[in-house]
Amino acid sequence: MDGQQNHEKFMRMAIELSEQNVEQRLGGPFGAVIVKNGMVVARSANRVVPQKDPTAHAEVSVIRLACKELDTHNLEGCVIYTSCEPCPMCLGAIYWAHLDKIYYANTKADAAAIAFDDQFIYEEIDRPPAERKLPAIQLLRDEAQTAFKKWQASDLNIRY
Repeated sequence: MDGQQNHEKFMRMAIELSEQNVEQRLGGPFGAVIVKNGMVVARSANRVVPQKDPTAHAEVSVIRLACKELDTHNLEGCVIYTSCEPCPMCLGAIYWAHLDKIYYANTKADAAAIAFDDQFIYEEIDRPPAERKLPAIQLLRDEAQTAFKKWQASDLNIRY
């Protein structure tokens, strides 16, 4: 099986997860698969509703499973296949996990067309914190700096 066929095979797995999630009435139509060296490491659908966790999107859920499976916080060398272009939270998680590449099927415009519209988050990110719809008020920065200084001086600090 050539590279394109492999990519399509893994994407079909993500799409199948998204379809099953809807059919089983478990939540949104999103699925994701993480692959390393041509082998599936983890797979997950959106788990927001059953887990009562707004962060349990398919991509975040599969990252958590893959990290546990590989016993690491760094997924370099892995690729994610997701049934939809990642939302801002998931895109951030993918970057933090250091995945090598993202393959996606549906676009964010496709998601918006079925009421999964994240445009307001993109707009909020561009605003200064004081101008966002959700108030963000800084408190006790000087006190909080202590933990940052301790971390910086610690021989346990792990770059991630």
